[in-house]
Amino acid sequence: MTQPLFTESEWTFETLDRVFKAVEDIALNELKLSIYPNQIEIISTEQMLDAYSAMGMPLMYHHWSFGKLFAREEGLYRAGHTGLAYEMVINSNPCISYLLEENSMTMQTIVIAHAAFGHNHFFKNNYLFQQWTNAESILEYLAFAKRYIAACEERYGHNDVEALLDSAHALMDQGVFRYRRPPRPSRARMMEKQRKREAHAEEDYSELWRTLPAGVEPPPPERIWDDEDDFEAEPKLPEENLLYFLEKNSPSLKSWQRELLRIVRHLAQYFYPQRQTKMMNEGTATFIHHVILNTMYDRGLLTEGSIFEFLASHTGVIFQPEFDDPRFSGINPYALGFAMMSDIKRICEQPTEEDRLWFPAFAGSGDWRPVLKDAWANYRDESFIEQFLSPKVMRDLRLFSLFDASDAPALTVSAIHNDGGYRRVRSTLARQYDVGAADPNIQVTGANLRGDRKLFLTHRMHRGVPLNVQQRDMVLPHIERLWGHDVVLSEVNE
Repeated sequence: MTQPLFTESEWTFETLDRVFKAVEDIALNELKLSIYPNQIEIISTEQMLDAYSAMGMPLMYHHWSFGKLFAREEGLYRAGHTGLAYEMVINSNPCISYLLEENSMTMQTIVIAHAAFGHNHFFKNNYLFQQWTNAESILEYLAFAKRYIAACEERYGHNDVEALLDSAHALMDQGVFRYRRPPRPSRARMMEKQRKREAHAEEDYSELWRTLPAGVEPPPPERIWDDEDDFEAEPKLPEENLLYFLEKNSPSLKSWQRELLRIVRHLAQYFYPQRQTKMMNEGTATFIHHVILNTMYDRGLLTEGSIFEFLASHTGVIFQPEFDDPRFSGINPYALGFAMMSDIKRICEQPTEEDRLWFPAFAGSGDWRPVLKDAWANYRDESFIEQFLSPKVMRDLRLFSLFDASDAPALTVSAIHNDGGYRRVRSTLARQYDVGAADPNIQVTGANLRGDRKLFLTHRMHRGVPLNVQQRDMVLPHIERLWGHDVVLSEVNE
């Protein structure tokens, strides 16, 4: 008879090792997941708060905003107003999963399945992460960024570096390539470029510069450009990536300042796929941990107490408050993602006539694994909802559509639970997950590089919605700081 892997709530490293191997066996041999090598780290409450404040990354350069966020999160946590995540996972190779040391052994089992195998598989296989991020080099790049920014602070002054980072951070959402793939040099080329930077910095450094009077700057180090990064005589316009344009064409930035913009731009691009797949990523990890822990219980590897603790935690994770509940803040991505993926499994195994009509390609196929793995690999939140949200899930979650016209005296219920209503609800919900529609479409449309150096930006309004005036007035000075001259922003209603 199979013995449970553990019977006590306290964890040990030996027990964690046994549990990891059991979870790995189910994930790789039954679910056929494809993952990066795993690196599991147990961290304290303070370390988890520190990871919160540093964008969830294991290495990060210093900036005042990270310390401010740390103080805020720590204060809320100590006062009991918020809790901490049970885990945190990094899209890197190896995939790093942080487990909170305060977790019980059952919770450690859940988060190993959730993070080390659920998120890990999604990071490695989803097309957005494959095309737009480089898991193999992100940790090395962050280490370089931390060293480089620290060196800039020592050489050019803490205040100047933080002021430039303030402006770069303000433009992070406008510092990504959305429609064309960013330049992606090879790993060997990036390492060689880093070696040249460090060698040149050592050669160029001199203690004599410390004796110069205030306002006199040493010459900036030579900029090491990638082939695809060379300045162009005439920039290609329009350009959607504001940080990229400013890095390449600003008349006022020095070499080290361009490098700082480049660092922030790379970070923005690294996180962009996560913004597009929040619901799918969390839904995938939640579905996988649900399957793995139920399989472990069926095999006798978990006790009754452990499975009840798991079910209580899982129910809380996928809880969806009603719209009039004080806790309501929108649709819970865990709830929607898990509901859709569980429904795909049901449609494959026990379809209804409605399912066969809506999903003829896989209804009744019997094997749900290839259907879900294909979805995890080839869709993002918007397209996943558009293709896989079923009438049953819409009924279960009581979804309907409202039409809100700015000049109408009241809201209108535009879609209910009938055939046409289901399709309209699905399309309406999918549009809400379109990051391209949520972010302002601001492009560089003109730049007078030979005259008064004026920069022209155009905001193309989505559905007639203008920019928030207060935010616009706060962000424009950051663009002017990086450009060094006047910036003109116009809005076009399409």
